[in-house]
Amino acid sequence: MLVSAEVAALHAMKSVWQVLPHCHPIPITAADVSFDVRADRIVVTTNVEATYKTGVEMEALYGATVALLTVWDMVKSLEKDSKGQYPSARIEDVRVVEKAKSQRP
Repeated sequence: MLVSAEVAALHAMKSVWQVLPHCHPIPITAADVSFDVRADRIVVTTNVEATYKTGVEMEALYGATVALLTVWDMVKSLEKDSKGQYPSARIEDVRVVEKAKSQRP
């Protein structure tokens, strides 16, 4: 399941400009996704790098969110109640933890 979520996140990072109207294609030089599986949650961390005149926050945020949506889609049958609802599952606290400008040579 996490491999599928990783692939979905990486694909999302590369295609964010096709989904969000004010984004444009950015030449991403590196990207990775990591998962911290805990007893009550899965924490997704994405890192995106680019040598470009703009940041890559949207690519990282979109990648993390798509990874979480993929996990949800794959496990939703485990939580769905008799009314078809998801009483506990949620996606929360998607945020930029750190942004750093690289030093150009």
